[in-house]
Amino acid sequence: MGKDDHLKTKETLSPVESIVCGGAAGLISRFVISPLDVVKIRLQLQTTNAGEFRLGTAVFHNMVGIVRSEGIRALWKGNVPAELMYVLYGAAQFTAYKNFNKLCNIYIPDVPENVHLFISGAMAGTFATAVTYPFDLLRTRFAAQSHTDRVYTSLLQSFRHIYVHEGGVKGYFRGLMPAVYSVVPNMGIFFMIYEETRRVMRSSVHLDVLPAPEATAGFVAGTIAKTTVFPLDTVRKRLQVQGPTKTSYSGGSVPTYSNNVLKCGRQIFVQEGIRGLYKGYFVSLMKTAPSSAVTIWAFERSVSLYRFFLPSSETPFA
Repeated sequence: MGKDDHLKTKETLSPVESIVCGGAAGLISRFVISPLDVVKIRLQLQTTNAGEFRLGTAVFHNMVGIVRSEGIRALWKGNVPAELMYVLYGAAQFTAYKNFNKLCNIYIPDVPENVHLFISGAMAGTFATAVTYPFDLLRTRFAAQSHTDRVYTSLLQSFRHIYVHEGGVKGYFRGLMPAVYSVVPNMGIFFMIYEETRRVMRSSVHLDVLPAPEATAGFVAGTIAKTTVFPLDTVRKRLQVQGPTKTSYSGGSVPTYSNNVLKCGRQIFVQEGIRGLYKGYFVSLMKTAPSSAVTIWAFERSVSLYRFFLPSSETPFA
């Protein structure tokens, strides 16, 4: 086992270590990929292939278009709720992952390790998604709202507005079900492939020379997992902007969809084809794979730095 294999259950992380290091990893990752995230969201909300944000790989041209029409700050629209979401998500995910993995070792010790990893990753992802979902919804709405017809002006105002105009607390959870449905394959596959890829790389004489095997493993795992569940992500984005403020997003072109995940997905497929379900896919690959790699790398480094400055004997609440 490498000295930085902190995600392995055989090395115990304290709750404080998991929260601090997981949160730091999410914060760093979010800052790096924010402009790509804005482009991806706008692509996913487009109902036609024509126009400025057409399906394709011209990410640079999309960014230039946003900057020219809305200013460079528009590339960080929704960054406040997104940063909060990523910090909380990272902390909740890694903390829950460690705990669920321990429970698997206690209650189902005889199943293969990869099954443990799949279950632990899926459960951790579900928990983190539910806890942070209101910030995910606001991230989408802030990124998608028109600069000339703004619905939300601040985080607190957006929470109040949704509570008053969209049925109270339930308004914060529009599109939650496709998010939950995507968690099991996405997070389960991610952690399983991440651990297995890292194990293979560390045991191989040729692959072990790579400078950051955990980052490479995160890149591979993030790419495969995101490709599998991307249509559910598009459905989630479309459902997140439903409601009384729908006309303020994506130029008012987002249709009205059923809250049923299958019906919404089928409507997108019928009206836009398979390409409609994969709008923003190439941007997502550019965003998610580096994000996964940066998150894992930052988590491993954060644990090492945390333990360097606060040895176990000095760590509070350890």
